[in-house]
Amino acid sequence: MSAVPPSRAASVAEPRRTSASLRQKNRPTSTSVDQENRPDSKASTTRKGSIATTETRTERRVVEERLIRRTRSPLKPTEASNGRKSRDATEKPQRAEKVRREGEGAQLSTTWSPQATLLPPTTSAPLACRISIPPLSQHAPASIYPHQLSSLSLEEQERAVIEDLLFVFMGFEGQYIRFVDSYNPLDEKSRLTGPSFRTAHGLDPSLRDLASGMLKTATHYASLEVFVEVMGKEECGTVNHALCAAMRNLLKDYLILIAQLEHQSLTNSGFTLHQLNLHLKPTGHMMTQLYSLAQEVLKENSMLGDLEEDVDQSDDFENILESLRDGRDTAIPGKKSCKGGSVLRLVTRRLQASAGDPAATQLLTTLLRESSKPYMRMLNEWLHHGNVRDPHSEFLIKEQKSIKREGLQQDYTDEYWEKRYTIRPELVPPQLEGVKDRVLLAGKYLNVVRECGGITDMNRDLSNSAEVPHTFDDVRFLENVSSAYAFANRSLMSLLLTTHTLPARLRSLKHYFFLDRSDFFTYFLELSSSELRKPAKNVNAGKLQSLLDIVLRQPGSVAAEDPFKEDVKVTMSDTGLTGWLMRVVNVQGMDADASSLSIAYTGGGSTTGGKEEKDISGYEALTLDYAVPFPLSLIISRNTLTRYQLLFRYLLSLRHLEVLLTQSWTEHTKSPAWITKNRSKAKTDSQRKIENWKRRAWCLRARMLCFVQQLLYFCTSEVIEPNWSGFMARLEHSAADDAPLDVADGGEAQADSAKVKRTVDELMQDHVDFLATCLKECMLTNSKLLRINSKVMSTCSMFANYTSSLSRYLASADPDVTGPGNNNEGSTASARADPAKLDKLFSILQQYEDHFSRHLKILLDALNYLAATETVVFLGLCARLSMANEGGPGGGPGPGAYG
Repeated sequence: MSAVPPSRAASVAEPRRTSASLRQKNRPTSTSVDQENRPDSKASTTRKGSIATTETRTERRVVEERLIRRTRSPLKPTEASNGRKSRDATEKPQRAEKVRREGEGAQLSTTWSPQATLLPPTTSAPLACRISIPPLSQHAPASIYPHQLSSLSLEEQERAVIEDLLFVFMGFEGQYIRFVDSYNPLDEKSRLTGPSFRTAHGLDPSLRDLASGMLKTATHYASLEVFVEVMGKEECGTVNHALCAAMRNLLKDYLILIAQLEHQSLTNSGFTLHQLNLHLKPTGHMMTQLYSLAQEVLKENSMLGDLEEDVDQSDDFENILESLRDGRDTAIPGKKSCKGGSVLRLVTRRLQASAGDPAATQLLTTLLRESSKPYMRMLNEWLHHGNVRDPHSEFLIKEQKSIKREGLQQDYTDEYWEKRYTIRPELVPPQLEGVKDRVLLAGKYLNVVRECGGITDMNRDLSNSAEVPHTFDDVRFLENVSSAYAFANRSLMSLLLTTHTLPARLRSLKHYFFLDRSDFFTYFLELSSSELRKPAKNVNAGKLQSLLDIVLRQPGSVAAEDPFKEDVKVTMSDTGLTGWLMRVVNVQGMDADASSLSIAYTGGGSTTGGKEEKDISGYEALTLDYAVPFPLSLIISRNTLTRYQLLFRYLLSLRHLEVLLTQSWTEHTKSPAWITKNRSKAKTDSQRKIENWKRRAWCLRARMLCFVQQLLYFCTSEVIEPNWSGFMARLEHSAADDAPLDVADGGEAQADSAKVKRTVDELMQDHVDFLATCLKECMLTNSKLLRINSKVMSTCSMFANYTSSLSRYLASADPDVTGPGNNNEGSTASARADPAKLDKLFSILQQYEDHFSRHLKILLDALNYLAATETVVFLGLCARLSMANEGGPGGGPGPGAYG
């Protein structure tokens, strides 16, 4: 049964109003329905006292009900009494009989009076109802049912229906209007959907139609009451809390209207059901809009079970992993969540769809304004302070607190900048969809500046300040985003370019890694040559570091005046350059994650695989490292520094190969085995063969030296230097743009690159593009070019290292090297020449010539193809390297080919 106010219980004297279940809305009622609910109950006495008298007798009723509960039995009274006496025959049988008699007497004088209890705080919602749910009227005894509607006149029916509707509008059952039998108030889904009502039989059809139309409002109110209670939980987020607070205010206005309608029904005898319907129309429309919005939010949260079947179960594993990464253990597989930006997107979408309904538009505008205030507080905190204050994970910016800036020294994937702050696409409201990237960058920039202590006025509290907008409908909303972005970009750009002297750092990197004005490095290679000739695993890195420190402090060198020379360190790699690059380009390119660098390279046609990869020399393993402080480590990250190291190792290999070939030329011009000529007029076949062999060896050495020098010149003068000049020009342009910025008013989302000409992210991208272009044009990103170029350079290196061995073979094959040199003795010496050794010399030299010529031709063909399909830069390289192809098989000797 439903509740009625005390005024109604006192004024209506009919027997159908005597039920003790009639109560006020705010009076706690519920819980115990005991033996009176049994069909054999004979308690049908009428309460004749006031509500105060009922309260004074509550305690006695509870005692009596307990006695009844203890004495009643499904057996007949005689059987129950006999069974009780038989069990207690030895334990006070007189007391049991007395208790039974008292219970039966109490049963005859007790009415159906359910009690209310306070529930324990089982929810985190601070305004949740903690009074037990009242019992349903279908459980009430039939003796207290009201008179049938068919026995009442039309006026009495209308009066009874109005009185019932006033209670139904507040979520309670009436005398003639009750919940349907299928409604279960203990089921949360049923309560969230709202109860359906049924009207007793016998009501006039016209009254039934009017009442049925108004019962939807009662259903909506009951559902909304549960909605604001459920969504008011802490884990639902502040946006949902604000939405529930706005709805709660509207429900309060709704209850005030119901109170006014009740006053009209009690004081105005001419108040009709039709008038009640007219007064309720506008509010009913409002309740319909609120109910529809609430149901959509519940569906998005999978609280009604409608969307659970549509959830992709394959995402369960990713959801669990994400919860573990965030340090949470509350992720429920298959459950969706609608909070924060998702709620705002939902309200905005409904607002756009209600353009033709002024009342709904005004209502949804109010809800959007109120629910967006917590979101705007988080947005302003992020835009103006760089902080993420999002305890419920409802903001569009996600912060990974586990990623620290200290990891920049070991991070090869730019994880701090790319993954510490990211965008949650599902939590971006439509108002921020066009500027979400600026929102992300503004906070990221300020976060860096704050960590460096670069801004002193960032601690201002803007949460309640009138300087910033607090709702989406504020005309300054987009202007606030644009101005914050411009300020953050200007602050970080000034910090990098002025405070931390980024251009000077980049010039320092160029000196060390690109061997620019590298007289100091040539001296370093001379001092450390004995150490670098050892296998890489036997090289003393500490000794190399000491030699480098001595060289860098040498007066007169460019490094002596470099303030950052202390940041340069010598390191030894355990992988050859070609093998390292092949691991990368065969997986994902130069932007592959660090995990790809550990993939075992199986060769694939490269000359640096298997055993050779492990036995690299100190020259091949030598590289430099550079310590970069924060925040410059954002621009010169480990990822970009790795690109510098790759270019350095490639240039070092070319420089070292040039030195080896130069030393080979020295051997050819100073060793007696190479410079001794037969002075006899009549030369034997062996002597002519030896002279021919020397000319071929000199020609091959000259071709190799030309190849290496042209390739080194191309990489330094035609690739690195032009790209470096372009990059520094853009950097200087960024420094010139470091000036106060004007942002157009009017809320336009067009504060584009004309207002912020250069951003920090563009500067970072320029740096990455510069290095990527250098790597590509130096043939370090194409696997085919990389393999072919490695084979050509390996052939040149082996020939240069084999020069001393060739000299020994030549000395043993040519007796004129040690003979007197006259004709007779020359003829005698020629007779002593070993033909087998001469054949060995020609065979070895032929192999070098064939390898070099064949691989050089393949390299030129590949460069010509790529010059026609990808970049024309390779055309110049083809023209330069074609000079090294002169003098070989099929080509005439070039100038100076014989040294």
